[in-house]
Amino acid sequence: MTLRQVPLVPTVLVVVAVAVMIALGVWQLGRAEEKRALIAQYRAAVTDAQPAAFPHTASAAARVLYRRTQVRCVSASPAGAVSGTSADGRKGWAHRARCRDANGRDVLVDLGFSDQPVAPSWRGGSVAGVIAPGPRLVADPPLAGLSPLRRPDPSDLPDNHLAYAIQWFVFAGVAVAIYVLALRRRSTGS
Repeated sequence: MTLRQVPLVPTVLVVVAVAVMIALGVWQLGRAEEKRALIAQYRAAVTDAQPAAFPHTASAAARVLYRRTQVRCVSASPAGAVSGTSADGRKGWAHRARCRDANGRDVLVDLGFSDQPVAPSWRGGSVAGVIAPGPRLVADPPLAGLSPLRRPDPSDLPDNHLAYAIQWFVFAGVAVAIYVLALRRRSTGS
């Protein structure tokens, strides 16, 4: 097959698609570096003894995740039980409450761990603990007679950007290989 026999429009489409896939792979590599820096920042926050104010938005939470905080809940209501892990590694239930702080803002609080999904009775009060993604406050010490939950850990954050980058590069390689095979098949008339 000569260069003149290569179809122009399909070739341009494949080249553009491959370029987009490679760009996405490079972008994911950059995201991987950003995620590693973020996780390092959060690991440092775990050891920061200076308490932070509880954040009420996701953007504010990003700056203080994994730091200690304290909130005064003037009222509270059960928010359900979700799957949870105790401080000693057992699987069971993390009991949540929605509390209203002194400024009238809602705070989601993980009160503690139990083997049963039955909601504990907790009407509010002072809560100390760790700021976790959500944002939510993981009580430490636990409240309402519950056992301690496993402390939120920045290592649990998904860091799959490298895998995504490799995936995009593989897609680009496969697209090129399939197109080359299609051109060969076309030139042989099979």
